[in-house]
Amino acid sequence: MTELAIYDMDRTITRAGTFTPFLIHAAMRLAPWRLIFAPLVILVMLAYVAKMIERKTLKEINQTLLIGGKLPIGRIRPITESYADFVMKANVHQGALDQIAEDRAAGRRLVMATASARLYVTAIADRLGFDDLIATNSIYGIDDIVTAKIDGENCYGPAKLRMIEAWMDKQGLSRADCHIRFYSDHASDAPVLAWSDAPFAVNAHAKLRRIAETKGWTIVDWGL
Repeated sequence: MTELAIYDMDRTITRAGTFTPFLIHAAMRLAPWRLIFAPLVILVMLAYVAKMIERKTLKEINQTLLIGGKLPIGRIRPITESYADFVMKANVHQGALDQIAEDRAAGRRLVMATASARLYVTAIADRLGFDDLIATNSIYGIDDIVTAKIDGENCYGPAKLRMIEAWMDKQGLSRADCHIRFYSDHASDAPVLAWSDAPFAVNAHAKLRRIAETKGWTIVDWGL
């Protein structure tokens, strides 16, 4: 039996979201003048809240506004590394670190499954000691140019479960031969929580807490 410990990242492992802070971190180092677009970023977020655009489009537009539609990976990589250092220093729950260490010591394969962009999450996952990463992917052009366009699905909601299952298939992992723990803070991950063998509602917001209480899922708080 293969033991998997799958973790969401934003507000599960981290105290706060990471995508917009990453864009600001990158903009300040690549082209500070792009911060003049910050009011437009807020408008795009409001359009998403009003259901005028989908989450995937929100990410693509805001990345284009703050760091550009196309960037050489060589320029962005040092910034993703410095941002990962910042996240580790100021934005990670100690409870998450403790649980990751416990799962590692138990011999579980550590997998991060996050809607955040692989572009910057890879460096964070490496620092946390994850074995595998499932994340929202960027479309790459020629000459190692990374674009703001998302390759495939945004790893969020039901799409996250599809992406986890696709990853397992590529890894040759049968669901019947795996015992899966899943940790998340948000109700959007209810499909994965229900699919897992050991669901953990971590730092749960009100909606997820209600679902977890109804379903009998374990509720934990790493923010204490």
